[in-house]
Amino acid sequence: MAGAAVTGRRGIVLGAGAMLAGCGLLPRGSPVPVRDIRDATVLGLHNERFCVADHIDLPRMIEEFNEAGRRQRRFLGLGPREPLPDGSIIAFSGGGENGAFGAGLACGWTARGNRPRFNVVTGISTGALTAPLVFAGPHRDDDLRAAYTAIAPSDILERHGWLALLSEDSLADSAPLAHIIAHYMDERLLAEIAEGYRAGRQLVIATTNLDAQRPVAWNIGAIAESGHPRALALVRQVLLASASVPGLFSPVMIDVTVNGRPHQEMHVDGGTYAQAYLYPPGLGESRTERIRAGLTPPNVTAYVVRNGWLHGRGGPVRRSILAITGQAISTLITAAGVGDIFRIQAAAARHGIAFRLAHIDDDFTEPAGEAFATEFLRALFDYGYAKARDGYPWKDALPP
Repeated sequence: MAGAAVTGRRGIVLGAGAMLAGCGLLPRGSPVPVRDIRDATVLGLHNERFCVADHIDLPRMIEEFNEAGRRQRRFLGLGPREPLPDGSIIAFSGGGENGAFGAGLACGWTARGNRPRFNVVTGISTGALTAPLVFAGPHRDDDLRAAYTAIAPSDILERHGWLALLSEDSLADSAPLAHIIAHYMDERLLAEIAEGYRAGRQLVIATTNLDAQRPVAWNIGAIAESGHPRALALVRQVLLASASVPGLFSPVMIDVTVNGRPHQEMHVDGGTYAQAYLYPPGLGESRTERIRAGLTPPNVTAYVVRNGWLHGRGGPVRRSILAITGQAISTLITAAGVGDIFRIQAAAARHGIAFRLAHIDDDFTEPAGEAFATEFLRALFDYGYAKARDGYPWKDALPP
């Protein structure tokens, strides 16, 4: 859940880190040479992950989606020319403690009785911790509720203190968060994810490869279904990395091989590159071409859950370096998140996909207080739950 600790706090962390950059230097494994980035692999699976910002990876992503369609046909007993049923895809954004909103919304949607069985579920940052439980299905709602409402700040992080900037690579120890991830992401959940993958569904979690400055989309279902002895450990690493705010938490160092030689990649919060991710626009072009040719592909609805307000909450800023820098970076992150949603909305319109947006609105007024305060998390979860239980008023476009 740590994802982006509320954006104002994240801004302070990043601002302080920038001012004190280079004060300490910790050892690390050999980075992957830039020319070999596409050849690096963790488990040796051809489809374990994709660089979504690289058009060279697009053919592999298209093939993975096509193969998912073939798996779905086999699961449903459909012939190669029979139409697939209508589909739904959902993205859970970053947002730190605000992830309680998305978790509550998913559970309230179940209570409403019309929550879809999503074909694709994606998550970034705090959304990366929601996504696997939503992907597994409504029977995991109790876990989803507990993950966001039965915790305290000490269950998420253990602070080192500001002096850690001189010798460490983070202000806090992410061991408590890693413990929570391991509690929920166990062999049983991994098996459920693999089962969904075999049925033609996809679970994608995004991290940021900081060495390469590129987003990485991890094909969690393929990893789970592989049966690789290190699959569970890798999935846990990916979830932790996606939620590891640079400066607040240490980056997750992932061991890879390139042409048989060991290297190491530095992965951090997926929200460093994008606050929300649904699918690369290039994946939808074949759908657009079919529509232009007069064919009728299955109806698809794309849901985006923004774990936050569209324009931030604002507030008075003290005249200090950290406060000003923090608020400025917070504003930048908020604006970038809205830009991500706009791009998803534009791509959906171009590809004939219905767009639906949910976000925290101004009618939620609970003060945030301490990061990951239990009272705030419960209030926000209940807010999202009630909205969805009563029939969420999804927006079909960003407000003007």
